[in-house]
Amino acid sequence: MLSILERKISSTKVLSWCEKNLARYAILVLDMLNDFIKCSLKCERALEIIPNISTLLDFARNAQIPIFYCVDEHLPTDRYELDLWGPHAMKGTVGQQIIEELKPLKNDSVITKRTYSAFDRTNLDRALTSAYDGKGVDTIIITGIHTHICAKHTSYDAFTRGLKIVIAEDGMQAFSEEEHLSGLEYLRKIYGADIQKIDKIIDFLLVNTQ
Repeated sequence: MLSILERKISSTKVLSWCEKNLARYAILVLDMLNDFIKCSLKCERALEIIPNISTLLDFARNAQIPIFYCVDEHLPTDRYELDLWGPHAMKGTVGQQIIEELKPLKNDSVITKRTYSAFDRTNLDRALTSAYDGKGVDTIIITGIHTHICAKHTSYDAFTRGLKIVIAEDGMQAFSEEEHLSGLEYLRKIYGADIQKIDKIIDFLLVNTQ
């Protein structure tokens, strides 16, 4: 039986983003790293989203939709976050590498970050605005982890830049179901994010990227 929060999220206007005349998408894959999936800060719940993300990435590559892997790459001087979480995703370590199942391909981009947001002191802004022959991306589809942390902070920065936000509901996870669901509801309510299953996202893109 669905909880009140689950019902609220599932009642979001179905594919509302599909009603807009959007044309320039990008896929963001947040922090699907060894340390977060299998090692020091592993989120076992994230294992279930790997096949879903892989399906979306395969489609995006065939449709020539740009893909950006936005991943932690910490230095020993990143004391504040390291004090909170302990050493993780340290530059040059196996733990900082993207998991084998979702390895970037030749035309994918990797953006390294040192805080929660994929926009904070990175070149993601420039990459998004220069995509599509300088016309720029207008809608980001966010996948990865964690719903209530990096997805939340990345969405804030996207929102302040006027980007439309789509969250791949079954392509994102958090440490707990409560954190995942409350994170989704926050993104929907505060940033106007559209919460969609990956099969619905692909169905829409299949029609609108011909």
